[in-house]
Amino acid sequence: MYFAQHYLDCLSQASYLIADETTGRAVVVDPRRDVDEYLADAEARGFTVEGVINTHFHADFLAGHLELAARTGAWIGYGRRAETEYPIRRLADGERIGLGEVTLEILDTPGHTPESISILVRERAADPVPYGVLTGDALFVGDVGRPDLLASVGVTADELGRMLYDSVQRRLMALPDAVRVFPAHGAGSACGKNLSAELSSTIGEQRRTNYACAPMDEDAFVAIVTAGQPAAPGYFGYDADLNRRERSLFDAGAARAGALTAQEFLAARDGGAVLVDARDPQAFAAGHLRGALNVPADGRFAEQAGTVLDPAATLLVLAPEGREPETVTRLARIGFDRVAGYAADAEAVLRAAGGEVRPAPRVTVAELRSGLDRAEDRPVVVDVRGEGERAQGRIEGSLHLPLAELPRRLAEIPADRPVVVHCAGGHRSSIAASLLRHHGRADVADLLGGYGAWEAAGGR
Repeated sequence: MYFAQHYLDCLSQASYLIADETTGRAVVVDPRRDVDEYLADAEARGFTVEGVINTHFHADFLAGHLELAARTGAWIGYGRRAETEYPIRRLADGERIGLGEVTLEILDTPGHTPESISILVRERAADPVPYGVLTGDALFVGDVGRPDLLASVGVTADELGRMLYDSVQRRLMALPDAVRVFPAHGAGSACGKNLSAELSSTIGEQRRTNYACAPMDEDAFVAIVTAGQPAAPGYFGYDADLNRRERSLFDAGAARAGALTAQEFLAARDGGAVLVDARDPQAFAAGHLRGALNVPADGRFAEQAGTVLDPAATLLVLAPEGREPETVTRLARIGFDRVAGYAADAEAVLRAAGGEVRPAPRVTVAELRSGLDRAEDRPVVVDVRGEGERAQGRIEGSLHLPLAELPRRLAEIPADRPVVVHCAGGHRSSIAASLLRHHGRADVADLLGGYGAWEAAGGR
């Protein structure tokens, strides 16, 4: 058997290529949209990809099932509850898919979504103990999939939580301890709240260490898995819906063909395109185009872009040198395809823009303290960290608006006072401050070094 995990750090997303080395027949599970990596892996080993399976309708990325099917002729498989605009193979609970000796067995494991499945993998069809189980978003290392996302229209978090209880406690925990666990996500994913950085585990280890796998009744399980979930990025509903639909295919060539001259770039911006500046916060602060949104390429670019950008907007990309096509591809991974182009020369664009280039104000801890001591014109401090981070400490009197919630809660920030935004270290606050300026707030700064610098200086 050939079994390969393909992991994408920036989305904390795992996909799998499984093949029988004797027959060369292969299946890809939960692929991302740019599928060249899977095809190159299969071609190098003489495999034929004959099927692609999604464990559920993903909300955090656009899956590559249509791309793989178009390039290989593979069938597309989902759990039996799935409804799509494109032809699919509905996979029944207990169904076995033979690739030769290597055999896949479908398990209905709803709860994260109604159509969620897991896949048992056996090296030989008669093996009493499976090699492993691909758990999708039902079971993670250290956590389980959240049941509260709005991707499942018409199904409540309580209903999904009770489905998940049965899937985790009765089905997955009934597997032998030695079965390896291969989830669809690792640490950093917003699909759960306590994901480990480990990319695989065993049923036995999860039975011993995963809070949601400990013996408990159904009500206790629902309460514990729904509590304290982070705010979901705004694009999750968009992607979950788009993964059900017939849509345009990703074209890797398009990501390399969109270079614009400075004049073309500025003309597109003047025509209404939204500028995504993917440089680091320091470069952005030194000088950026009016109205630009800063989403640094180093970090969780796609997730953060999906948080602050409208998927219906036409986008322009200004990226670090040499990373322009990569940045366009990362937008495409979440279905943000309306990219008019990218700056062939970022410095040339900034020079051509002249008086429209401006710095982004950033304040030190000492400057913020001085501002908070003022009787008049006292700044509003906006904390864009998550709930768990804020529980560890906060700036007294600050307004808490997690970055994932900020776009829909902008009106909660007083409009008659200066604003200072902070996160943990200065990355998310640069994104948030640029979002406020993009929406017309003029007097906005972010805190250098974030809450870490505030705490190191003694806090207040």
